[in-house]
Amino acid sequence: MQNPLRACALAAAVCLAVPAMAAPADALPGGSVQSLLDYARERNPEFAAMRHEAEAASERAAAAGSLPDPKLQIEWRDITKMNTQNPTLAPSRVGTTRYQIMQDLPWFGKRGLQRDIARLEADGAKGLSYGTWAELSSRIKASYAQYYVVHQTEGLAREILDLMARLEKVTQARYAGGLAAQPDAIRAQVEQTSLKNELIGLDNEKRMLQARLNMLLARPVQAPLAPPDRLRPLPPAAQLEFAALEDRVRARNPRLFAEEARIQAAEKNRDLVYKNRYPDFAVGVAPMQTGGSVKEWEVMFQMSIPLQQAPRRAQEREAQAMLAAAQSRKESAANQVLAELAENLSALEAARRTEMLVANSLLPQAELTYRAALASYENGKVDFATLLDAQRQIRMAKQNRFKAQAEGQARLAEIERLLGEDL
Repeated sequence: MQNPLRACALAAAVCLAVPAMAAPADALPGGSVQSLLDYARERNPEFAAMRHEAEAASERAAAAGSLPDPKLQIEWRDITKMNTQNPTLAPSRVGTTRYQIMQDLPWFGKRGLQRDIARLEADGAKGLSYGTWAELSSRIKASYAQYYVVHQTEGLAREILDLMARLEKVTQARYAGGLAAQPDAIRAQVEQTSLKNELIGLDNEKRMLQARLNMLLARPVQAPLAPPDRLRPLPPAAQLEFAALEDRVRARNPRLFAEEARIQAAEKNRDLVYKNRYPDFAVGVAPMQTGGSVKEWEVMFQMSIPLQQAPRRAQEREAQAMLAAAQSRKESAANQVLAELAENLSALEAARRTEMLVANSLLPQAELTYRAALASYENGKVDFATLLDAQRQIRMAKQNRFKAQAEGQARLAEIERLLGEDL
């Protein structure tokens, strides 16, 4: 008959070495990170607000640069007809009625610059909208990775708790047969209590992560989520070279995109301010009604005279300073974004190497140590505490692997936030 202790130990090795099977997917979000992202894209109010603001800015750009509405002016002259009648506003009974239609005309090129400025401001609003989504999706990805790790760690703790319960029965049987000391059963009980306490903490952490994810998805904080099924695979190392990503970050980072739009808008605004050196115009036509017919016509031309040079020069210096500020702001943002990119690439590589070290070296070594301790315990060469320590090494190796996976996913999410797109 197979040794019951060895049967328990082999079951433990299988449980620790093979991940728990995923539950079937259901309609709830949470089974994959993509299900959460799809849900948030449609329902997150913050992203929806930024998207609507970008649409509003686009509509403003469509209306910018239009001519101002024309003006209609009516003058009733000699409403008493040289004191021969009571005052009246009837056009045919006053001395003369003058109708004037006037249109303001800005200097050549001003309307085009106004359209360009509005369009660039709309591009900046789109950049902010993209940035909002990049930030939101990064938080969802990182939180999902933590949710996955807690779920896996909780499952691992429950498996070990079940193992400890079976080992306790085995040690009690061995103690009854005089093959083990009584403290062995007590140690198994202490280990179970410790695992139950750990499960309480993991359950609390899982609930907090569920609340955070529901908040990001704009769902009720206690709404259920599907069990996390899998993590996204990390991109190949060749795709994570700094030189390969630097140009993509400069071209597609939402923050840098918005800053570039501000620079171009500031340049157009400077050009528009310079055009204030030239006059604006107004033209008009005025028919004159006498009695029941129009007998005279007037044509009007109006021009502003840009004599006040001091305030104009101040406005020009202001526009130039705003352009320089926008350029400096983009340079500062680029330095910060590229530094964050380098930092996250390094951390992602470290997490990848840590996971590989644990999976290919530490975990197999811990399993061999556990099997050796098991054999020695069966032969009475080591005590039960040594067997527990060997089992803890396997558990710590698995937990470290989970943590390395979560760290890698969090760093990947940050890199994709900086890129403004998925790798």
